[in-house]
Amino acid sequence: MIKHREIFKKFEDDFIRDDGKLTFESAIKLFTYMWNEALNLGVFPPKDPLEGIEVDIRIAKTLNSCLKKSFPR
Repeated sequence: MIKHREIFKKFEDDFIRDDGKLTFESAIKLFTYMWNEALNLGVFPPKDPLEGIEVDIRIAKTLNSCLKKSFPR
């Protein structure tokens, strides 16, 4: 989870301004490095993959109900 959104947003903006958008190959390489870092830190895969699923389901139900109410058929 991102704790300091403002700092991360500034980093993203600076990165895109200086280096431009990533190529597909660069994005895959970066993803692979980040994946391996998460594995090495022991934060991925989660100990319980279903942890927090109730919250996700509740959010999905809320969003789906909003979509149905916003666009009558």
